[in-house]
Order: sequence, then structure tokens, then C-alpha cells
Amino acid sequence: MKKILRTGLTVAFALGLFGCGNAGQDTSDGNADTDSLSVVTTFYPMYEFTQQVAGEAADVSMLIPSGTDSHGFEPSAKDVAQISEADVFVYSSPEMETWVTDILNVIESEDVVVVEASEAIELLENETEHDHEHAHGEEGHTHAVDPHVWLDPIYAQQQVEAIRDGLIEADPDNQTLYTEQAAHFNSELDTLHQDFTQAFEGAENRVFVTQHAAFGYLANRYGLIQEPIGGYSTETEPDPARLAGISSFIQENNLPVVYYNQSESSAIAETVAEETGIETAQLHSIEGVSDVEQADGATYLTLMRRNLEALKLSIR
Repeated sequence: MKKILRTGLTVAFALGLFGCGNAGQDTSDGNADTDSLSVVTTFYPMYEFTQQVAGEAADVSMLIPSGTDSHGFEPSAKDVAQISEADVFVYSSPEMETWVTDILNVIESEDVVVVEASEAIELLENETEHDHEHAHGEEGHTHAVDPHVWLDPIYAQQQVEAIRDGLIEADPDNQTLYTEQAAHFNSELDTLHQDFTQAFEGAENRVFVTQHAAFGYLANRYGLIQEPIGGYSTETEPDPARLAGISSFIQENNLPVVYYNQSESSAIAETVAEETGIETAQLHSIEGVSDVEQADGATYLTLMRRNLEALKLSIR
């Protein structure tokens, strides 16, 4: 089914781009801004990191709408056209945005600078047995590796640097601006890293339980142990045996809370909490930040600091 969808996407894009070439050209000419670099990003972390580096020198857009599960996103022909008309396209990795490889094969444009922000990062292998089991029933929505690298502030810095280099390649006249703004944001990320490091120094309990296995890189960076109920995808449904095992794990480690991701139902976490007599708390994967959250001033840095305070409930 996945191959059929992708083939249909290719055909739809070809028809839209070439079958209606005159109309597309008129729209592009009418909306073009020759003074501003056009950058298309995939989901929120890529969007914010790019904005931080580009500032006012680029028109940065986000392809995946706020609140949409990045794992299950299927781009439309319009989305493909938007990428093909951009100066720069920024995504995290083929393991996160599983549809990107097919899109890049479709557009075949040498005019678009493509930035794979996680290219230099060695991704963690998927070691969650329950996620492997689930993979047989959810093709395309599971991962052989953990794609959530942006939740590690040090890897976030590497992604920022990759984005900086892509913007400079597309717009060398603004090299100094991009370099300075990337350095400024990476300085803030370094402060965040130091805050996490100091918060968990000397902690006796370094284990936490989370509904969604999104925090492996963060855990590895600071010597913590993430015990996920489900897998890397928010669509993973743990079986009864897994739920029973988690309940025992919580009791054995005397854990006070079970975490759930802001973008998913907390039902599973609430069930585990009720069975074990503990509380639930929220960790933010920052995959998607809602319009309401953004209007309230939420950013990568504020949400990561909120995660830091939430983790202190378990790591102590």
C-alpha cells in the first residue's frame, strides 16, 4: 500500500508540475521575493533551528502542520511542489521523515540545497523489543533506529551547524550573519546542556518510565535510563504483558511518576499510574508544537527546560 501511495504521489506531482506548467509559472512569478531566501523545513525542531540561524534573511516555512504526527505524515503533490521551488530544504533524517527519500527522487532538482541535519550523527539502534514486535503490523510507522536526536542539546548543536552550512551554500553573501546567529543559538544550547548536566549530577535514581520512547538520546547524554512503555512511534500499542512488566518495574524502582508525551493520549500512562498508585507527568518531544503553545511563547529552549523540571520528579 505504501508503494502505491508513493507512486500516486509521483504521478500527481508530475501532472501538476508539467501538465499545468504555465499556471504554475504564473503563480511562482507573482509570489517570488528575490530578496529573501526561501527555506522549507519539515517539522518543528527543524523549523525553529532554521529560524534561529536565518533570522530575517530567509522566509522559513514548516511543511508538517502543528499537531500532526510526523511519523505518519504523507506529503501531497502541493507539498512536493513547495519543496522543489525552495532554495533550501531542511529535514532531520530519512529515519524520521521516512517519506523524504522518495520526494527527493521525484523533484530531481539541482537548484534546491538539501540539508539532512542529522547526517553526521550516529543514530541509536532500536533495542525496544516491543517496538520490533509492533513493526510487523505498522509498516512505515516504526524505526530501526531512534530518530529523536534533537532532544539531546549537543546533537541539536550539530543540527544547527548543518543548517548553517546549508544556508551559507545557498546564500554565501550572508555567511557572516548565518555564522554569528548559529553561534549565538549554540551558546544558548550549551547553557541548556550545562543545566541538564548539573541537575542530574550525583542523582541516585537515574531511571524514568515514559509512554513514548522519544528520550533515548537525552537519557544517554546525561547518564539516565529511559524505560519506555511503547516504542518510537506514538501509534505503538503495548500488549498486556508489557504493561504488567512496566508495573513491576515501577514498583521495584520506587518511581513516583510515569511520563506521557504532550502530543499523544495519556490513557496508557494513566492506566499504569492507576495500577501502581503513582502520578502522571508530561514530557514534551517537541516534534510538534501547537499554535497555542507558540502563541504562549513556547520554544525549543523553554520546552526543554520544562522537560528538565519534569524529569527531576524521577531523577533524584
